[in-house]
Amino acid sequence: MARIVMKFGGTSVGDIDRIKNVAQRVKREVDSGNEVAVVVSAMSGVTNQLVDWCKQIAPLHDAREYDTVVATGEQVTIGLLSIALQEMGVSARSWCGWQVPIRTDGVHGKARIMAIDTDDMAVRMADGQVAVVAGFQGIGPDNRISTLGRGGSDTSAVALAAALQADRCDIYTDVDGVYTTDPRIVAKARKLDKITYEEMLELASVGAKVLQTRSVEMAMKHRVRVQVLSSFVDAPGTLVCDEDEIVEKELVSGIAYSRDEAKITLVRVPDQPGVAASIFGPLAEAAINVDMIVQNVSDDGRSTDLTFTVGKADLDRARKVIEEARGKLSFERLAADPNVVKVSVIGVGMRSHAGIAQKMFQTLASEGINIQVISTSEIKISVLIDEKYTELALRALHAAYDLDAA
Repeated sequence: MARIVMKFGGTSVGDIDRIKNVAQRVKREVDSGNEVAVVVSAMSGVTNQLVDWCKQIAPLHDAREYDTVVATGEQVTIGLLSIALQEMGVSARSWCGWQVPIRTDGVHGKARIMAIDTDDMAVRMADGQVAVVAGFQGIGPDNRISTLGRGGSDTSAVALAAALQADRCDIYTDVDGVYTTDPRIVAKARKLDKITYEEMLELASVGAKVLQTRSVEMAMKHRVRVQVLSSFVDAPGTLVCDEDEIVEKELVSGIAYSRDEAKITLVRVPDQPGVAASIFGPLAEAAINVDMIVQNVSDDGRSTDLTFTVGKADLDRARKVIEEARGKLSFERLAADPNVVKVSVIGVGMRSHAGIAQKMFQTLASEGINIQVISTSEIKISVLIDEKYTELALRALHAAYDLDAA
């Protein structure tokens, strides 16, 4: 017998038939003798509608009341799924976040989980009752309903699995696992049986949409084994686990891309101490995240060019912030380019093998693709290229690292 947390997203519970399908999957786990907790999202489209209503009434609304409204989507789903399970003869009970309770900090709209008290739930699960828990929500220190922000249901599921000391957290989505790259672009992409926490975290952070970054961080911190599966296909998924569980590690496990990048170049910035701080300080104060950064070597020791990337949605705000600080910065001009894409090669094998970066650069060069910016971490190499070369770059790199399916 195992203790399992099952999580189903909005598309998986998008209508009554799909909720019944979820109930059948849960029943199979119960019939196998497992203790089961289920975390669900709101039905697809519901949260967007609730958010829109809040914005229509007041664009600058009270975040606490906003949380009260948007948390209702999950409340509907847990009630419907509990009824469906009961109709199948499975003992089940719904739990709102505040009933568990899932305690969060007081940052309404994007709260972080602080603690989960699962004592009562664990006793009921041991007696054979399925706990159906609302994802995305908890209760803040002000005793008000709080929500975790977009993708919060994945985080809820992993946190609950950690609190329950579950054997595994199964996250059911509209894809059947983690692929070596986007199969919609590269037909030869293949599904991975296992991937390390570190690799999944890097993939999530650079554009892969399978799991939210926060949920992977939590899984890695608490060593929660996470399995990604399809809600609509009965097939093995991908296990996200500790590196020690993977016997034969790939040099490169995946290639990700992000179109959510915009490049800013400041031409002829004074080459002197404190300039970078004076540029990135105002951006940080405006809550604009900077990703890749490259500074050219100064020929004359007096001025240099500085290039960095921000989220495409933040480009206009970033330009405004920098232009407002122009008097202090003394740069010659600002050049912005939203038509770029970040392509990343990821793999734990990079730690012990040389030549990974060289192969990436050589492959792109052979395809006539110019690299604009480079950044690296221990298990990742990212480059910024012209957006029009996205598909060509992905296919070429996928083949170069022998990731193509046979």
